[in-house]
Amino acid sequence: MDEVLARGTVSVSITGEGPPLWLFHSLLADRDSFAAVCGPLSERFAVHLPELPGFGASSPVPGGLAAVADRMAEALRDRGGEAPLVLGNGYGGFVALQMAIRHPGLVRGLVLADCGACFSEPGRQAFRAMAAGVDAGGPAKIADIAMRRLFAPEFQQAHPELRAERHAAFLRTAPDVLTAACHALATLDLRADVGQVRVPVLVLVGEQDEATPPAMSRELAALLPDARLVVLDGCAHVPQLQDPAAFLATVEPFLAGL
Repeated sequence: MDEVLARGTVSVSITGEGPPLWLFHSLLADRDSFAAVCGPLSERFAVHLPELPGFGASSPVPGGLAAVADRMAEALRDRGGEAPLVLGNGYGGFVALQMAIRHPGLVRGLVLADCGACFSEPGRQAFRAMAAGVDAGGPAKIADIAMRRLFAPEFQQAHPELRAERHAAFLRTAPDVLTAACHALATLDLRADVGQVRVPVLVLVGEQDEATPPAMSRELAALLPDARLVVLDGCAHVPQLQDPAAFLATVEPFLAGL
């Protein structure tokens, strides 16, 4: 079932029955990055798979990450019913975290996969360089960098079809949405605010993640009032694509206990 929420601005695909679970995708991937885990999750949950603002059929929103978080909060409220669970990967994790800070009581639990509260200066500079690259030549200009941030080189070589699929998906990203997100992440610092998140949180990170290194997740887990940290061996920025079985084995018990 497909719906358009938040005054017709957010496209959402819904599968399964049960407690509502929203999956927020990464900046470097689209919602199809959850394809391998949606089926199993939909056996227990009503899985809501949105295209974040500016991606696919969802309208962009000006105002940075806070505005994106507010737009998604509006979409969650439009669905009504019980307070949902939210799982965010990468950029989607930052959106989910900002949303939980700005809208207390909206969600009843979070999985934050491969994100954090603040980037180091080298991390900030990487986003500024990516934005400059997109301004100079569109997403194609930084596509190889994006793939390196998604997967370790060895994994790319071993899975060329997956790499090609993700490369093609990345090229469909709107340049202005990509640069705006890069600039937002380059200035993001939620460290003073994450203590306001009072729901249980699973902080998950791939051991090989170069985009949001494990140190960021360790810091985030330490700052949150009720969090546990899991590091997935052999995975990078999108563990649900790289090792769906390990991802589900970590996420499902946490979600089922909420």
